Amino acid sequence: MSFSYNYPRPAVTVDIVVIRVTENTKQILLIQRLNPPFQDAWAIPGGFMDMDETLEQAALRELEEETGIKDIDIKQFKAYSDVSRDPRGRTISVVFTGQVSPNIIVQAGDDAKKARWFDIDKLPNLAFDHQKILRELLIITSQQERN
Repeated sequence: MSFSYNYPRPAVTVDIVVIRVTENTKQILLIQRLNPPFQDAWAIPGGFMDMDETLEQAALRELEEETGIKDIDIKQFKAYSDVSRDPRGRTISVVFTGQVSPNIIVQAGDDAKKARWFDIDKLPNLAFDHQKILRELLIITSQQERN
């Protein structure tokens, strides 16, 4: 597939917010970034989409590469497109959500230094615009749970 365009094109990434509910709390899975930008910062698992895959395939691939989680049902949440959201250049991210059982094992891999569960009320500072993404997702989730 070869195309020539007269217009600049943004990169497309995917982020996957994985939630697990334990007896006492709701937790979010984060990875510690191995590479710049935001090296050593915590982030939502994710990465760049390849040319030969769908958004869903990219999300599942990135999640497995960075955390070892596979065979998870995911649902598209929202796209984020602030022009300055990624210091590497113009990037649009499509965010997915999924839930896993409380006993799932995670293992950091690929460009993740660590993978760890965080209570939703004790999240660290996050890379990119991931603080905003989680804040919006948690507000919507909370509203849905009340209805």
